[in-house]
Amino acid sequence: MEIFENPEIQVLQEVEELEKETKIWALIVFNDEVNTFDHVINTLMEVCKHKSHQAEQCAMIIHFKGKCAVNSGEYDELVKQRNEICRRGISAEVEIK
Repeated sequence: MEIFENPEIQVLQEVEELEKETKIWALIVFNDEVNTFDHVINTLMEVCKHKSHQAEQCAMIIHFKGKCAVNSGEYDELVKQRNEICRRGISAEVEIK
């Protein structure tokens, strides 16, 4: 008996492998009762290279929702940004998106 490979199954397996290799990471900033809006906005502009309106929107989301994904990308780059944000007294984590 001859066994034929199903090309659709092969493609699905390849897609699953690619998904595992290309995880998307998110930089999450959390709300607190210590930092001012201006400090958070300035930090996002300096560390994440946000434009002022983008930083302001993220700060509002952080305030009202408790957290906001302020950036996404490669893990190593986001960890650098997270470390700088935390150095400035703001809570942040890198998570799988």
